[in-house]
Amino acid sequence: MLKFITQYTKFVPYFYFISIVAYWFTDINKTEGITAYPILLLGIPFLWQIIKPNKSLNFILGITFVCVSSYLILAYLFSILNMITLSTSIKVFLVYGGIFILLNFVMALWIIRNSIHRTF
Repeated sequence: MLKFITQYTKFVPYFYFISIVAYWFTDINKTEGITAYPILLLGIPFLWQIIKPNKSLNFILGITFVCVSSYLILAYLFSILNMITLSTSIKVFLVYGGIFILLNFVMALWIIRNSIHRTF
């Protein structure tokens, strides 16, 4: 059982980003309709890494999303510092937003770790 778990844990960040793309697509598709379909293109590199892994694509995805997540962390911190009054809905949004941003950063670091430590 442990061997099975360790064999497939390298795919967790890819499934995470695919699920984010799927959620984003369904959310936008409810209001925008057919214009949401280009969002699905964002999931192709992550799906490709699951089907036919490539070490260089893996490293590029990891570096790209670490940079994007770092930018999101900075934007999140600056938005928290500029808020004066916090309603309960804003507090809930800040908690969920913070969890989402931190998970993105951790998953991007996990992708980089996979490209450095493991051969696919």
